[in-house]
Amino acid sequence: MATPTLRARLADRGVSPRLVTMAVAALATFSLMLVTMLLPVPYAVQAPGPVIDTLGDVDGVELIHIEGTETYETSGALQLTTVTTAGGPGYPVDSGGVIRGWLSPTTTVAPVELFFDPGQSQDEIDQTSAQQMISSQQNATVAALTELGYDVPAELTVVGTQQGSGADGVAQDGDRIVGIVAGDEEVEVVTFADLADVLAATPPGSTVDLVVDRDGERVALPVVTGDDGRGGSVLGVFLDGEFDYPVDVRIQIENVGGPSAGTMFALGIIDMLTPGEMTGGHNVAGTGTVSLGGLVGAIGGIQQKMAGARAADAEYFLAPLANCGEVVGHVPAGLRVVAVSTLAEARAAVEAIGAGDTADLPTC
Repeated sequence: MATPTLRARLADRGVSPRLVTMAVAALATFSLMLVTMLLPVPYAVQAPGPVIDTLGDVDGVELIHIEGTETYETSGALQLTTVTTAGGPGYPVDSGGVIRGWLSPTTTVAPVELFFDPGQSQDEIDQTSAQQMISSQQNATVAALTELGYDVPAELTVVGTQQGSGADGVAQDGDRIVGIVAGDEEVEVVTFADLADVLAATPPGSTVDLVVDRDGERVALPVVTGDDGRGGSVLGVFLDGEFDYPVDVRIQIENVGGPSAGTMFALGIIDMLTPGEMTGGHNVAGTGTVSLGGLVGAIGGIQQKMAGARAADAEYFLAPLANCGEVVGHVPAGLRVVAVSTLAEARAAVEAIGAGDTADLPTC
C-alpha cells in the first residue's frame, strides 16, 4: 500500500491545496537561501584585529628583547594595531559574512581582488606577509638605533631597480654601494644613514655618482635622481642590507604579518633605550611602515586599526600622514589622531603626550 504524500495528508485534514503549495514553496525557498548563504562569494571582509603592546609580552615572552646595553623601565603602552582579512585563498567568506560586514560600522567589504592578488596561493600570500614582517623588524631596528644616535654599519647591495628611474639600466644586481658623489664631495657609505643624508640634501633631478663595488672593481655610476616628495632625492634602486648592529635587538611575534608595525616597533625600541617614561603612562596606539631612513609610510585598513585601538582603550593614535584622507570622518569618539611622516616626528609626538604638551600636535 502506497504511503500518502505530505500534500495528501494535509488535504485530508482540510488544508487547502493552495496553502499547501505556498508552504512547500516557502520551504524550498528557505532551503535554497540557506544553501546560497553558505556558498563562498567573491568578496573580502576586513575587520579590526589584535592590538599588541610593543612594550609588553605575548604569552610571557617579551615582544622586544634588548641585550648589549642598558634598558629602562617604562609605563603606559605603545600599541601596534592589526586587521584581519577574510575572503582570500584558503579563507573564503559566505554571503552571511558579507552581510554582517555590511552591517558593522567597523568592517569593510570589498571585491576580493582589492585585497588579494588572484594569481597568488595562500602559501604565497603567507610567505610574502612573513617576509614583510621580517623586513619591517629590520627597518624598525636600524631606524630606531639611528634615531638614538647609534652608527649601524651596513653592507648595501643592489637587488633591483625601479623601472623608468635614473638607475634603471645603470645599476646592476649585485652592485655593492661604497660611496656617493653629490656636487664635488664624495661621501663614503658605511651606514645607511650616510646614503640617506646625502640624498635628503640633494634636489630631485640632480645627477649623482653612485660609487659601487662591481665584481671587485670600483665603478662610478651616474644616476639622475628622482623626487622623494620631501624636497630630496631617491635613487630608484632596491637594496638588500646586511647590518652590524651595535645593540642586540630581537623582536618576537607570531601570527602577525605585513610591514605596517614598523613605526610602533621602532618607538618601542626607542622607549626601552631611553631613560624615563616616554609615554607618561598613556596608552598610545598607531601604525605605519618605517623605512631604513626613518620615513613613515602609508598602510591599509587604517579605519579598522583606529577602531581596534579605541576598543583597546587607546587615547592617542599615530597615523601616517599619507593615510589622512582615510582618517578624516572616521575617528572613533575618544581617540585623538596625530599625523606623522617620520620616526622623529612620531617620537616627538609620544614625548609630547608623555609631557602633557599636546596642544600643538598635528592631526589629519
